Amino acid sequence: MSLMRSSPADQLHDMRAENWQWWHLLQATAWTPSDWMDIDTMFASCAHAGSRASAGESSAHGSIGWVALTRDDDHLTLEWVAVSCSSNPFAEVTLDATTVTATSTLGRIWSFPRNAPQHVKITEDPAYPWTS
Repeated sequence: MSLMRSSPADQLHDMRAENWQWWHLLQATAWTPSDWMDIDTMFASCAHAGSRASAGESSAHGSIGWVALTRDDDHLTLEWVAVSCSSNPFAEVTLDATTVTATSTLGRIWSFPRNAPQHVKITEDPAYPWTS
């Protein structure tokens, strides 16, 4: 799935007018090493009640950010990972009983329901210097 961004025609460059929607692009039946993406730089991590949220960027390209939820066990067993090709890196992450919240360096806050990350909500970061 790809998270696509759109804006009204009269507000194309206003980040506050963005609308986000999931588009189903394809379903993989197999993965080869060439399909993998580096998610190798971690900027933030937060633990809560046996789980850990982590966030960072792909060193392959500066606009790629990632957020992951793992068990806080010896192996950091993966629950899910979200990779965005246009979010910029995620520099902060918090975790509570219901939500993984990650803040990107592009001025957006991504709130992922722990048990349904595909229902992510993206809002503006009030600390980010928005320009119209």
